[in-house]
Amino acid sequence: MSRSIWKFPFIDKSLLKKIGENYNNHQTWSRRSVIYPAIVGKTLKIYDGRNMIKREIYEEMVGHKLGEFVRTRKVFVEKKKKGKKQKKNRK
Repeated sequence: MSRSIWKFPFIDKSLLKKIGENYNNHQTWSRRSVIYPAIVGKTLKIYDGRNMIKREIYEEMVGHKLGEFVRTRKVFVEKKKKGKKQKKNRK
């Protein structure tokens, strides 16, 4: 279910203030903020729960939330298994 139209998109106040000052590389912890057209072309550092991840904002991202573009979970990579040693065939 999407957000009601009569409610405006949520944008964190600190994000609004900093972006209004033409501030680049702004750090934000607000993953719930909606991306709006004024921040297109800027670079933001978005918190993923462990460190800040740099993301450049593109026009296609407008209307989505900041948290959608930063992974919060580690990607599982299967470890390579060591091959079994082959026994020499003795007769």
